[in-house]
Amino acid sequence: MDIGCAIAAGMMSSEVSSLGSVQKLEQSCCSVISAELRGQAAPKDHGGGRKRGKRCEHTKCELVDYHALPEFLKDNEFVLRYYRAEWPLKETLLSIFSIHNETVNVWTHLVGFFIFLVLALNTATVLPNTSDGTTTSVQVLGVSSGSDLYEDKVKVASYARSPQELRDELMSSSIEHLEIAERTLANCSPRNISRSRSFLHGSVLQSVSKEEVVNKVAAPPPTLEPITRWPFLAFLCGSMFCLLTSSVCHLISCHSQKMAYIMLRLDYVGISALIVTSFYPLVFYSFMCRPFLCNLYMGFITGFGAVTVTASLVPAFQTAEFRAVRAGIFFLMGFSGLVPILHKLVAFGHRPEVVLSAGYELLMGVFYGLGVVVYATRIPERWTPGQFDIVGHSHQLFHVLVIAGAYAHYLACLTYLQWRDVDRYC
Repeated sequence: MDIGCAIAAGMMSSEVSSLGSVQKLEQSCCSVISAELRGQAAPKDHGGGRKRGKRCEHTKCELVDYHALPEFLKDNEFVLRYYRAEWPLKETLLSIFSIHNETVNVWTHLVGFFIFLVLALNTATVLPNTSDGTTTSVQVLGVSSGSDLYEDKVKVASYARSPQELRDELMSSSIEHLEIAERTLANCSPRNISRSRSFLHGSVLQSVSKEEVVNKVAAPPPTLEPITRWPFLAFLCGSMFCLLTSSVCHLISCHSQKMAYIMLRLDYVGISALIVTSFYPLVFYSFMCRPFLCNLYMGFITGFGAVTVTASLVPAFQTAEFRAVRAGIFFLMGFSGLVPILHKLVAFGHRPEVVLSAGYELLMGVFYGLGVVVYATRIPERWTPGQFDIVGHSHQLFHVLVIAGAYAHYLACLTYLQWRDVDRYC
């Protein structure tokens, strides 16, 4: 190659007037010949060197195979094709509308983000309206004497009635029927609503006028403010943050090594935020009457999350070799929630809302646990590498399971609100 360049330069030496010109020609000729021998076009110097985006030089970014990736993008050797590598930022952002092996990852959590955004707005604006000004109505239906007086003959229902209609209905009943209505109403009313003890007993019954009984039974309960929503809203915000950072991470991490480092850290922070904030409704609404336990459980999981986020700053944490370690840490964070759940069942197992919420939380744990297993084992693509490059590989399944688990916990939170909005008894 050097001999050829020297000969070419010698042939053109008669056209130059100085040794410096000959040397420049020789260097230019060597570049041209070297490029031709490699089957490439000669590089063009625009004064700024070669630009990033080596696969997008002709305004068309190409998808590459796993073995052509730089080391920082190599994560799953069982997904073989359709990778984006070091694309310019504009093309990387626009690739949200194109097909590659991250398309489903981006859109699953982006759609999930908007789903939880709607749920959060609903929680903040609709769910607090628990006191709507309706009057508690007591319907006494064909009351007759007998031991089954309460079980079969009395029905207490809350619905919108005018005070006069309610009084007219009650005035048509006998004083014995009103006694049953008053007692049933006292048993069915929220324990935190202050009501005087039943005064329709024994000889006192004969000294109380019917009008006084009607006024007592028909009196609407005092207005009750809904229980605080901040633990529920914290969980919804943690879910949205996790889903959004995950979607953005999968979209733009391929841009550069520095971008991948930043976005992966945000992704780990989002996962930690989802797990930590999932504890808040469980702990707060279950142990709101026991401040020490409430603060203990919340402090523990918050500290665990902070340690996990700190550990994620270590560069080795994102490598493929630490896949099992990452999955194990996040699994232990979520598994530690079993302690307050069992404690809740022991303390309040007689409440149907507590049992129902624990069922939803068990379902959440199943979804999250299955997601961790799929993520760590890289099933199903490890069985047939290359068959699930676009749709169906393990990380996409992991995303769907995360959304399912978060929604199951949302249903558990609704159950907590149904419990604590009407019963704050400590």
